[in-house]
Amino acid sequence: MIFKGNQRGGARDLALHLMKAENEHIEVREIRGFVADTIIGALREAEAVSRGTKCRRFLYSLSLNPPARENVADSVFHSAVERIEAKLGLAGHPRVVVFHEKHGRRHAHCVWSRIDAQSMKAVRMSHDWRKLGDISRELFMEHGWKMPEGLIDPALRSPLSFDRKEWFQARRAGKDPRDIKAALQQCWAASDSGKAFGHALEARGYYLAKGDRRAVVAIDTNGEVYSVARWVDRKSKDVIARVGDPETLPSVDAVKQRIASLVREKLIGFIESATEEFARAAKTLEGRRLAMTERHRTARRDLHASQETRAIAEARQRADRFRRGILGLWDRITGQHGKLLRQNEEEAAGCATRAADEKQALIARQLEERQRLQLEIQAERQLHVREMTRLFRSKSQSVDEAARDDPRTTRRHGRRHRLER
Repeated sequence: MIFKGNQRGGARDLALHLMKAENEHIEVREIRGFVADTIIGALREAEAVSRGTKCRRFLYSLSLNPPARENVADSVFHSAVERIEAKLGLAGHPRVVVFHEKHGRRHAHCVWSRIDAQSMKAVRMSHDWRKLGDISRELFMEHGWKMPEGLIDPALRSPLSFDRKEWFQARRAGKDPRDIKAALQQCWAASDSGKAFGHALEARGYYLAKGDRRAVVAIDTNGEVYSVARWVDRKSKDVIARVGDPETLPSVDAVKQRIASLVREKLIGFIESATEEFARAAKTLEGRRLAMTERHRTARRDLHASQETRAIAEARQRADRFRRGILGLWDRITGQHGKLLRQNEEEAAGCATRAADEKQALIARQLEERQRLQLEIQAERQLHVREMTRLFRSKSQSVDEAARDDPRTTRRHGRRHRLER
């Protein structure tokens, strides 16, 4: 279980955060040591007490985050809270405990008042992070949970939260020279004029240009330049006879800039399409999440109501065991009344344990269902991130290539190189 604690003020803001509606389930488990019976009232009360001191960060807020795939009972949370407050010197201080569920994960928040009402002094929280780490390691070992590397050795903690594979540059797939030659020769054979040849090439991703050393060249979408005469196995004069005067063709740099512009437009279209597809998928998943949340809330309310009804009925049955009048007095004299009283107390405790187990089992089933949906949501997000990363990377590369092929940029780089040299 991972703990994150901090000293803070702002009672109202913290209370609003604890009751924020973005959580799918909120349960106020405990309000101890306060006159108020609401979260905001209790924390405001702690703030009022702190006015008698110079302490501005009068609260200690702690989040308790269990391992994502573990079904952790409420008793484990309670035990962790008790151990932490004893370790930090907050035993007996007023506190509130709130449970949250979100994205298929269940965690808890505990907020203590740091002010000792007897001495009107704030408890010092020296090295709290180290003490929390000790308790966290103990819990991982006690329950057999897989301990995070950062908790084993802080030096192993990752400084980044991103997946580095997302940022690796995608390798451009190479083309087989035989495929290139076959494509250019097919375009040549299927055309009878320079215009038709140009259209056939563009349909395959090649664009005609005036070469520097060769009369006519073709340029692909990656900016590679091919001599048309060499690749279609024709003489240069035959190519010129079909295409026309090479001077009428645009330069290699101009064609590369045009290709870069076309690639950017195409990629922008892909980006918009991918964004729309993700929005539709996200809307569907969000609808399922909201429906699931409402269904889970209804199930918990129904369970609570049925347990209350059952508890009342069982309490009446236990009360009916006691006889009244002279017979009741006789039971007290003979000790029968005390036996029944102890029996009822044991049964009441058993009923409370049974109700807690039923609630925990329901929560566990619902968390498992919610986690399955969260896996779908995360998979959709990761797919979208990978797709958008590839698209934006390709778009950026096309911009860089266009800038590199711009004669003005080339001249600037040349001047800079000469100055640096």
